[in-house]
Amino acid sequence: MKTGTILAIAIAAIVAVVGVYMIDIDQTEEAALPEVSVEGGNMPEFDAEVGEVEITEETVTVPGIEITPPESEDVASN
Repeated sequence: MKTGTILAIAIAAIVAVVGVYMIDIDQTEEAALPEVSVEGGNMPEFDAEVGEVEITEETVTVPGIEITPPESEDVASN
């Protein structure tokens, strides 16, 4: 590691430690959730026209492949 990088990390660490001790936060009042009352209401309704999807099943014959390796031992290797 370069000296500049090490120095920058050390300075950042020192600033972080000093910053933690310079700030003092005390809670002065407890938090409370508001009281909420829910009554009635109405969900929206929608009319939608959608397209149709038709799924069919079809059998297809796929040609086979036959591989015959070379018989000689003089095969190039990489």
